[in-house]
Amino acid sequence: MLKKSILAVVSVVVVASLLSACNTTRGVGEDISAGGNAIQKSASQ
Repeated sequence: MLKKSILAVVSVVVVASLLSACNTTRGVGEDISAGGNAIQKSASQ
Protein backbone atom coordinates (compact mmCIF):
# COMPACT_ATOMS: atom_id res chain seq x y z
CA MET A 1 0.00 0.00 0.00
CA LEU A 2 2.81 2.42 0.84
CA LYS A 3 4.55 1.74 -2.48
CA LYS A 4 1.37 2.62 -4.39
CA SER A 5 1.05 5.89 -2.50
CA ILE A 6 4.66 6.82 -3.16
CA LEU A 7 4.30 5.91 -6.83
CA ALA A 8 1.16 8.06 -7.11
CA VAL A 9 2.89 11.08 -5.55
CA VAL A 10 5.96 10.68 -7.76
CA SER A 11 3.75 10.36 -10.85
CA VAL A 12 1.89 13.57 -10.02
CA VAL A 13 5.17 15.44 -9.49
CA VAL A 14 6.57 14.19 -12.82
CA VAL A 15 3.43 15.13 -14.75
CA ALA A 16 3.32 18.58 -13.13
CA SER A 17 6.97 19.14 -14.04
CA LEU A 18 6.38 18.17 -17.65
CA LEU A 19 3.38 20.47 -17.96
CA SER A 20 5.21 23.45 -16.53
CA ALA A 21 8.16 22.77 -18.85
CA CYS A 22 5.82 22.91 -21.84
CA ASN A 23 4.53 26.32 -20.79
CA THR A 24 8.08 27.60 -20.30
CA THR A 25 9.16 26.35 -23.71
CA ARG A 26 6.14 27.95 -25.37
CA GLY A 27 6.85 31.25 -23.63
CA VAL A 28 10.45 31.27 -24.81
CA GLY A 29 9.30 30.53 -28.35
CA GLU A 30 6.87 33.44 -28.25
CA ASP A 31 9.59 35.78 -26.95
CA ILE A 32 11.99 34.76 -29.71
CA SER A 33 9.25 35.21 -32.30
CA ALA A 34 8.44 38.69 -31.00
CA GLY A 35 12.13 39.60 -31.16
CA GLY A 36 12.32 38.37 -34.76
CA ASN A 37 9.26 40.41 -35.70
CA ALA A 38 10.79 43.55 -34.17
CA ILE A 39 14.00 43.02 -36.16
CA GLN A 40 12.00 42.53 -39.36
CA LYS A 41 10.05 45.73 -38.77
CA SER A 42 13.16 47.80 -38.11
CA ALA A 43 14.94 46.33 -41.15
CA SER A 44 12.06 47.10 -43.49
CA GLN A 45 11.82 50.77 -42.53
